[in-house]
Amino acid sequence: MSAESRPSARPAAARVPAAGRADAARHLLRSHQIRESLALARQASPRNALLAGGQAALTMAVALPLAYVSAWPHMVGFASLGALVALFGRFAPPARRGRVVALCALCQCLAVLIMSTVVWLGAPLPVQLALLALLCGLFFLATVSWQFGPPGALIFAFAAGASMGPVDAGWQIVERTAATALVAGLAWLVCASTEIVRRQATPEAPFPVEPARPLDHRLIAAARIAIGSAIAAFAADAMGAAHPAWAAMGTLAVMQGSHLHISMNRALQRMGGTLIGAALVWLIMLQAPSVWTVIALLVVLQIVTEMVIGTNYAFGQITVTPMALLMSYLASPSAAGAGMASERVLDTLIGISIGIVLAVLCSTLDDRVHLAHHHAARARRPEEG
Repeated sequence: MSAESRPSARPAAARVPAAGRADAARHLLRSHQIRESLALARQASPRNALLAGGQAALTMAVALPLAYVSAWPHMVGFASLGALVALFGRFAPPARRGRVVALCALCQCLAVLIMSTVVWLGAPLPVQLALLALLCGLFFLATVSWQFGPPGALIFAFAAGASMGPVDAGWQIVERTAATALVAGLAWLVCASTEIVRRQATPEAPFPVEPARPLDHRLIAAARIAIGSAIAAFAADAMGAAHPAWAAMGTLAVMQGSHLHISMNRALQRMGGTLIGAALVWLIMLQAPSVWTVIALLVVLQIVTEMVIGTNYAFGQITVTPMALLMSYLASPSAAGAGMASERVLDTLIGISIGIVLAVLCSTLDDRVHLAHHHAARARRPEEG
């Protein structure tokens, strides 16, 4: 057959890009991936972000002092967990916001109840870590299926991890769950009473909506997260980490990204933000702050977090890290200290490293092709990097 009669080769632009796992790893390590993680985004709704942070902060400002001066001051840490449900549903239609917050309150209470019960029954640490990993997958599935929106399943995993402290009697389970539930109910009331302030979507300015994934895709993603969280938690425990649950949460934060480049961005941003946030909380903990100081810091940090996290996830981690450690300090002052800061960095590094490796290893061909096209487009626009 002559050269003229042979079919012409496909144009370069139409060829399927190299999309093996090694190719995906190379893409994720390129310089413009790092520049992308440093980029600043425009908030979908600064007003609603500020409102969500304000609603959670107001709940804390009311509930935490009351819990501290009550007959159950040791429950102030679990009370703070209940306030976090006010963060959800900021982009939900008016008719759905209350239901979203109520469902999130249920998930938060279940996280506390289930993990506290398992600890009380005497389950060894490996069983607790396996359960935490399973809950990471289940809460991810609930979050995407019921469209809770930001901040996602990480809030519920944090509540489960915070409940891994010693439980000496069954009534302590009731105390923990009741403290979480009562403050979550207050958060629901705060959200309902301030709903009129929330900006609603319009055809000209719609809210971001994550496309609904098929059930099989959600189940596979949840299974990956559960397995990845388990690997991270057990690896951290084998390395002698004091808080292996934090490693599981780092893996969850990375693997819940909808695309590989988003997972890598989250990994880089979480690590950078955690380093700065850990240094900040280390300085705070060196001062041995009073409970009243910690409560005031939590209120301020909650508002600041929601104002900046939509611009770049790293900014949010700078304030989220102190919040998480200060809440741990409230829950168990005798077991908490400045050393938690370095432990947080170590556990986060373990979690995100395992998370991004597993995200690549467990990726589908479609995931890797999407990454290749994304990076090809970014490479053609270096001035935007």
